[in-house]
Amino acid sequence: MKLLKASILGLAMIWMAAPAATAAGGAKPLDKGKDELPEWSFEGVFGRFDQASVQRGFQVYKEVCSSCHGMKLLAYRNLGEPGGPFYSDDYEATEAAVKAFAADYQVEFIDDFGETDRRPATPADQFVGPFPNDAAARAANGGALPPDLSVIVKARNGGADYIYRLMTGYPGFDEVTLDNEIVFDDEDGHGGTLSQPIGLYWNPYFAGDTKPNWDGDPRHAPYGGFIAMPPQLMDGRVEYLDGTDATKDQMAKDLTEFLAWASEPKQGNRKSLGIAVMGYLFILAILLYFSYKRIWRNVDH
Repeated sequence: MKLLKASILGLAMIWMAAPAATAAGGAKPLDKGKDELPEWSFEGVFGRFDQASVQRGFQVYKEVCSSCHGMKLLAYRNLGEPGGPFYSDDYEATEAAVKAFAADYQVEFIDDFGETDRRPATPADQFVGPFPNDAAARAANGGALPPDLSVIVKARNGGADYIYRLMTGYPGFDEVTLDNEIVFDDEDGHGGTLSQPIGLYWNPYFAGDTKPNWDGDPRHAPYGGFIAMPPQLMDGRVEYLDGTDATKDQMAKDLTEFLAWASEPKQGNRKSLGIAVMGYLFILAILLYFSYKRIWRNVDH
């Protein structure tokens, strides 16, 4: 009986386990009570990616992010695979859509004469990056290297919550003075002015130290740090093809959903297989228990 109880308890704990979101290093802990986070459709054992949201997120990445950030671990064919943003039961339509997306980019190759040439990308090609190498990327971004976004949700502490908060955490344009300063008022006397370094932008969810740029009490310096990426999302930055209102929060949610899918494009298959395996193990545990009771029924323990 103890064996059966232990098996059922262990399976139940695994079944109901879900990844807990944590705050990014150096950032103020996320407060759902104060400002609600999106409900991520892909969380939990039975979670699945919202295909419409992932499609919109791909549009945001393509029109806003791809000018600086690559996704070298992702191939265009992944967009049309089961679980992908453009997968459908109509194989021909899916294939045509993926080919059209890929053809918008040019890939360098060596021809039969040893010369460098360019051709339209195919579904088999990896996502074409915005820069040929890291040196070119740094030169175009004031010395900062834009990270590859292929697995950014998995690579950052806090996961999807962190990415969403980072994209929506910048202060509004009306909060920054002409001298590139941000004034904080505090009823308890902990206010002060935060000076943003040239070419950098304060974000409360980006790891760092604001004390050197804070003229108030250093014990109450604002959370976060300075990031080289300026604010990218503002209402109406893109025009969604499906007619969804492109608010800043909506774009941040859709972009995060797309990046979460890119970080684990086979998540749907993995979860489906995991549920089947757990069901099999549960049945096996019951059969083992009754087999044990049957074999040792006449033996004193």
